[in-house]
Amino acid sequence: MPVEPPPTIWEFPPPTRFHPADDLVATGADLEPGTILTAYRLGIFPMPIGGRRAPMAWFSPVRRGVLRPGDFHVSRSLAKSARRFEIRVDTACAEVIDRCADPRRPSGWIDAQIRAAYLRLHELGWVHSIETWRDGRLVGGLYGVAIGGLFAGESMFHDETDASKAALLGLVRLLDDGRDRLVDTQWQTPHLATLGVAEVSRDEYLRLLPTVLPTPDADFARPCPDVHTSPELRRGP
Repeated sequence: MPVEPPPTIWEFPPPTRFHPADDLVATGADLEPGTILTAYRLGIFPMPIGGRRAPMAWFSPVRRGVLRPGDFHVSRSLAKSARRFEIRVDTACAEVIDRCADPRRPSGWIDAQIRAAYLRLHELGWVHSIETWRDGRLVGGLYGVAIGGLFAGESMFHDETDASKAALLGLVRLLDDGRDRLVDTQWQTPHLATLGVAEVSRDEYLRLLPTVLPTPDADFARPCPDVHTSPELRRGP
């Protein structure tokens, strides 16, 4: 079970104060575990902008990317290529975050303070990594925050074709347990749309949150329930 941290000392603005055409809804605060978890429960997430000395920026996108686990689209080519990989859960979270934070990647935003904050949440049981391995090498993966039935995806990477897609496939198979769950991808991209990620308005997303947050926490220790159409999942030590 995740460890609930002390409550935040900060108060986020209510949705009535969000600008209707701006994804940025607040600046400032800190990255303590209680602050970050409070933000996610309100449909808000942190993302640094403006350099190291700038205050933290908090976003609630006007148009949000969401994925119901049962809506994930597994193409024939992905089902075939996924068999080449081994999917592990929570065996290399720090390395996944570091690979996602590679400064050579375009639009990189994961800095040292974000890394430290999410590793601390990982230690408390709130952040999980889904990793794609091949021949003993980490070749892809993703990480995100799990609160009840919400999995808020933060970032993913791949070194081999379909390695990040296989990680997402592993995640949705793990989450697809018949309960009310939702994967938040923050924004929809053309690539994510091909995988089944839909776009909803901010108001609709905020209406969805109260329906998924009370769902019991997903069991990130359980094996993948369908090994014939997805990679095998292995729990970390």
